[in-house]
Amino acid sequence: MTPDAHSADHRSLAATLAPLVAESCGGRLGPVTWFRTDWQRGGAATGKSRYVLDDGSILPVILKLPVNRREYLWTQRLQNGDPRNCVVPQLLACGETLGGYDLAWIVIEAFPHGPLGLHWHDDHIPRLAQAAAQFHLAASRFLVDQVPTSEPWQEMLAAAGQAIKTNHTHHEQRWSVALRTMRSRSDKLIREWNEREESQWLHGDLHLANAMSRIGADTGPVCLIDLAEVHAGHWVEDAIYLERQLWAMPERLKVHKPVKDLASARRALGLPVEADYPRLAAIRRALLAATAPRFIKSEGRPAYLEACLQRLEIALNELK
Repeated sequence: MTPDAHSADHRSLAATLAPLVAESCGGRLGPVTWFRTDWQRGGAATGKSRYVLDDGSILPVILKLPVNRREYLWTQRLQNGDPRNCVVPQLLACGETLGGYDLAWIVIEAFPHGPLGLHWHDDHIPRLAQAAAQFHLAASRFLVDQVPTSEPWQEMLAAAGQAIKTNHTHHEQRWSVALRTMRSRSDKLIREWNEREESQWLHGDLHLANAMSRIGADTGPVCLIDLAEVHAGHWVEDAIYLERQLWAMPERLKVHKPVKDLASARRALGLPVEADYPRLAAIRRALLAATAPRFIKSEGRPAYLEACLQRLEIALNELK
């Protein structure tokens, strides 16, 4: 089944179940218009609607159906009693079953501005870094009861080297040299990375398409949506996840740096920032850049792969 057909099936099911959602909302939910964005991942159907509040006012909302366990849990957990000053969307209604199915759904506020990825502004990075730090602070109230994912770096490095040879990637010789150097140091670097502190909750999908605002596209606090990838780890992972989206557009990283901005935002909130975080960031960059060819079918744009090669060469020089 193609992704488009799969999405259409989800929208068809969601449209069938929407009246049951409206019933569960006590008639407060209006008609639903289903849509799908270019950057949307996962199988949830997403629809625009309106919701009648207790005072009779009407709020534009988004219905997501179904949502996975993590998104359902964290959307509820991070409500702070102040719907206009919360780092995640205001939750209006939710449920874990529908029409006899174990099918979680949420009705959340629709934001007037965003996503930030629709157009670029230099302040996007610090605003998103501040939102990530706010997310980390809010999530820190909850016990980290999840074993962090162990990534098979050695396997991915070997697969990356094979992919370079098989696909005759541009700059094949440079890639071969960089990957050979990386493999010679990989045991030590992977050991260092695996020894990092991992008792923190991360957003896990920190990028401009998941950044919205109640105030303005170019100003005001940012709110983070799509909580389906929340997981345990180290805050540098969120920062490098954001940075990596911009590797092929280095001009966007000239004014602000995601890792430094997130470190500053965390310090301002009293969250821990380790003295060796720049080295951890360099190791993460090297690992992700070196293994990028392994995912050449999904991440094989020439400009992105060239940016990964440059990042790998710089990181290897920093990590001597």
